[in-house]
Amino acid sequence: MARVTQSTAARATTPAKAPGIFSRRHLVTTLGTTALVFLSAFESLAVTTVMPLVSADLGGRASYATAFAATLAASVLGMVAAGGWSDRRGPARPLLVSLAVFCAGLLAAALAPSVEVFVAARFLQGLGSGGISVTLYVLVALAFPPALRPAVFGAFAAAWVVPSLVGPALAALVAETFSWHWVFTGVLLLVLVAAGAVLPTLRRVRSSSTTADPFPRSRFLAAAGVSIAVVALSSASSAGNWRWALAAVALALLVVAVRPLLPAGTLRAHRGLPATVLLRGLLAATFFSTEVYLPLMLHERFGVRLTLAGAVLTAAAIAWASGSAVQGRLGERLPHARAVRIGTALLLVGVGAQAVVAVVDPAAVLAALASTAGWFVAGAGMGLSFPRTTVLVLEQSAPGQEGAGSAALTICDAAGGGTAMALTGLVFATAAAASAWAGFAATLPLCVVFAVAALVVARRVSQGTH
Repeated sequence: MARVTQSTAARATTPAKAPGIFSRRHLVTTLGTTALVFLSAFESLAVTTVMPLVSADLGGRASYATAFAATLAASVLGMVAAGGWSDRRGPARPLLVSLAVFCAGLLAAALAPSVEVFVAARFLQGLGSGGISVTLYVLVALAFPPALRPAVFGAFAAAWVVPSLVGPALAALVAETFSWHWVFTGVLLLVLVAAGAVLPTLRRVRSSSTTADPFPRSRFLAAAGVSIAVVALSSASSAGNWRWALAAVALALLVVAVRPLLPAGTLRAHRGLPATVLLRGLLAATFFSTEVYLPLMLHERFGVRLTLAGAVLTAAAIAWASGSAVQGRLGERLPHARAVRIGTALLLVGVGAQAVVAVVDPAAVLAALASTAGWFVAGAGMGLSFPRTTVLVLEQSAPGQEGAGSAALTICDAAGGGTAMALTGLVFATAAAASAWAGFAATLPLCVVFAVAALVVARRVSQGTH
């Protein structure tokens, strides 16, 4: 009897296990937020896959890169606007507005009768997606206790895996069987369902801020300048004889506008935090400006079916996830600075393989194999380096400035990717006027230049602490 009593007392004093992210209390919030991340990932991969069909249907070859650059440029504006709004009023209204803008962009893309409308729709999607990404982080901070937040962000990371496996093939199948319009329509309907799952949580959460900071007008204006500059740069290819002059002006405006949004010394790659932030932008610039042309090159230049051409995206996504898992397991046994240098070197190898395929112009089978294998290597490099840049920024930021460092990282990420896409689009449109081979043979070597620049900056990244 004493034994039973002691056992019962022990159980009574044992602390109850805290509810997990899939408990009844958090299940709807977890599913809703993760579904939004999942659909954002699916939309990103799907658009890259079906863009060759969109370009052919709307006659927008000159605006091919603009459709991607406009999205990234707008996301900077969305991040800054939604971030400040969330800090002042909580994430509910900013998230709802961001979702509405994102859905409006999806609907406009699905109904787009011309490439100009399609590019405008992609701008709206970027504006909404930038706001969604920021407000989801704020929502997680308010809706989940600190002990559960790593699990939530782990679920967000896992939400990218399935779209990478099935997204390109499914989008290609829908586009070839029905129409590319249905790809955007399908995502729109699913986003509305996911948004409905988040609504109950939005009614409960409130901002934890005790002060109402004034609207960051200077940062908003700077972000608007970045967006305008990137869109202008990406549109320069249609400016005829003035294209390079417009590009030069847009680049100058971009440098002026982005400077106050980044740590001092970022554009000069000062050691420590500035170099890390710049490296993140160069990694994004290299990877994404290359990737958008791979399905187009394999499909149009080498005659590979779109469902198979999309496999190159899947290969990179799988390698990215694998590389992230490897660096996570190694932890401090692999120093941060070494991880980003190895990863950047692998990215250079993968991008170099794409340039060789474009310039050598091999048989279709060899092109598909070499491109897929090379992009797998590039994905592994991103998996090694991308997470460590985030860790380094948090370690190198002064106490209490981790949020500002993270914001600079995402802004440089988006601005770098958008700028690189705009520049490659300008080169592609200029060279493709001579021949289809020349377009790819000129553009992909430029991506190698971005990768070399990233490798140079990676050597200036220090292990760092505050």
